[in-house]
Amino acid sequence: MEQKKFPTERIALIAVMAAVICVLSPIAIPLSGGVPISLATFAVMLTGVLLGPIDGALATLVFLLLGMVGVPVFSSYQAGLGVLFGKTGGFILGYIPLVLCSGLFLRGKNFSVWKAVGGMLLGTVILYTFGAVWFLILTHATWKLVLSATVLPFLPGDAIKILLVCLLAPVLMKALEKMKARKAIA
Repeated sequence: MEQKKFPTERIALIAVMAAVICVLSPIAIPLSGGVPISLATFAVMLTGVLLGPIDGALATLVFLLLGMVGVPVFSSYQAGLGVLFGKTGGFILGYIPLVLCSGLFLRGKNFSVWKAVGGMLLGTVILYTFGAVWFLILTHATWKLVLSATVLPFLPGDAIKILLVCLLAPVLMKALEKMKARKAIA
């Protein structure tokens, strides 16, 4: 039986996007509810759109594993299992469905804004659900308080992040295609 190869280019793209998530995720603005605004969701959505659901999930898992073993890649340069089991842990674990959904509807080389937006919106709803339920379980707060601390403050920023991914992804996809074309010629 022939083994499938895991091309070097694919590994490099996964590593680069894992690094992008690791660099952007710690950049955060703390909020009074305990859940900060960070660039992690932007990086995870961009990863899903650029790499697709499987490779995007692999890049996100690398980020999660680095954070779990103590590399300070979570919001506000936090790390460790304590962060995953803390109030924001549901959001961090929600990055996996977010990246899967962000890349799920984008098959092939043709970028579709509507498919990208649909995937990112679906992923964001799942992320909010994971995060809000986790927060509710740990804090025993009311649903009204949970929604005002974990969902409502993030809606405008996440809409902007989705817009930025839609603007940036086609440019990056073209650059990746040019890079692949040059490599094929060489």
